[in-house]
Amino acid sequence: MHMPQLANVLDDLPIRGDVLELACGTGQWTRLISDRVRSLTALDAAPEMLSAARERMHGAATRFIEADVFSWEPDRQYDTIFFAFWLSHVPPVEMEAFWDLLRWTLAPGGHVVFLDDAPAKAGIEEAVAEAQVPTVRRRLADGSHHQAVKVLRDAADLTSQLCDLEWEAQIEPVDQYHIAGVARPWTSA
Repeated sequence: MHMPQLANVLDDLPIRGDVLELACGTGQWTRLISDRVRSLTALDAAPEMLSAARERMHGAATRFIEADVFSWEPDRQYDTIFFAFWLSHVPPVEMEAFWDLLRWTLAPGGHVVFLDDAPAKAGIEEAVAEAQVPTVRRRLADGSHHQAVKVLRDAADLTSQLCDLEWEAQIEPVDQYHIAGVARPWTSA
């Protein structure tokens, strides 16, 4: 499924209110959710990604934050936390701390909404065998090679893992290669 078809999935997801987008990258998803929110904050660790996102969002009221999500301390709470294709980059050792951060960052009654890759994506990724955490090697359009953490979680296993972390989650396959999820901490369910 390509980006335009995946973007249609957003219509069925509860992205509303004051929204925080994690790992916004170049802003392609930021642009798609901007017209349905009260306020939008977009966070990314890479200044060049934020620059591209700012350009893409020109004219739209968006607060941008440059920060590594693993060391970031939020200054407010949000109704919705959204991320697309970020959870698969969270190393297993960081999952509990990451979801604890999300719990603290959500306003009462808030929820986390996400899209990500499913395990079938492993068939088209170049795994790095010697890595200590699941890692893939990618070749970019400029010919450069980069490595990235890539933990492919299926809907049932991720739902169970989040339940263990005291989250209620509804995670469904979108197609063979993608999942979509909505999660709420037990305390606000």
